[in-house]
Amino acid sequence: MTSLTIFAPSGAPSSIPPARLAVRRLRALGFDARLDEAALLRHQRFAGDDDSRLGALHRVAREAPSVAMALRGGYGMTRLLDRVDWKLLARSCERGTRWVGYSDVTALHLGLLAHTGSVSWAGPMATGDFGRAEADGGLDDVTVGCFQEAMSGELEAVGFRAPVGFDGLETRGTLWGGNLAIVCAMLGTSHWPSVRGGVLFLEDVGEHPYRIERMLLQLHQAGVIARQKAVLLGTFTEWEKAPNDRGYGLKEAIEALRHRTSVPILTGLPFGHVRTRVTLPVGRRVTAAVTGRDAFVAWGR
Repeated sequence: MTSLTIFAPSGAPSSIPPARLAVRRLRALGFDARLDEAALLRHQRFAGDDDSRLGALHRVAREAPSVAMALRGGYGMTRLLDRVDWKLLARSCERGTRWVGYSDVTALHLGLLAHTGSVSWAGPMATGDFGRAEADGGLDDVTVGCFQEAMSGELEAVGFRAPVGFDGLETRGTLWGGNLAIVCAMLGTSHWPSVRGGVLFLEDVGEHPYRIERMLLQLHQAGVIARQKAVLLGTFTEWEKAPNDRGYGLKEAIEALRHRTSVPILTGLPFGHVRTRVTLPVGRRVTAAVTGRDAFVAWGR
């Protein structure tokens, strides 16, 4: 069986049962799943204090399971970045560990890429995906299937429906990115991966379009967007219209960026804070291409 350890680098679990359910479901899928000894700790809003969460990160790296899956996101990984033993994490990757998560775990992905060049995986997390109650929809077949194929090495590409106007696009570069707010928060730090000629993917949750536009323009004005081959936008969910929007929304926010750059900005990537989510290799060289409106991101073997 494929060993899988659930660790908690960020927020505390809202309740214990989803974590236990996640372990049972992952075992039913063929993983030798277990919770790290500190995964269910609570300190303020965090899954244990900083020392506990850092210790868990390093402990999992030393154990080097086949899969290291984050319990959940929230906030907390950024607190640990300056103290992470990146060489230790890189050695776990060399031994075959696939670090998996998204949202706040973006900080781990980008730090690992910046300091070591190692590949990690933007994908599902324990409680939000595998611990979701049946009353709330249970497991999502696409999310689970994509994750299983990625962890077994069978997944070589993901596809999505692109907007009109990008037929014939084909480019190659390092795939990187994740949560937009975290990406922006890491800009200018020592943990920032200076990717040139990359394929940047972004998503976020709970951010009004004007805030999304502001963060996108921050990346543009810092020269990050211009250094990419393409930008792939996932979902931007759980925001509410304001009385003074007057027709302004997510579409207009994205167009504001498109008007300022010649870099292709594609929407429709099935990734973000949604039930159906693909699994993506952060730090892997990929091909991004569009035929008609059929887009794919492929990395092969």
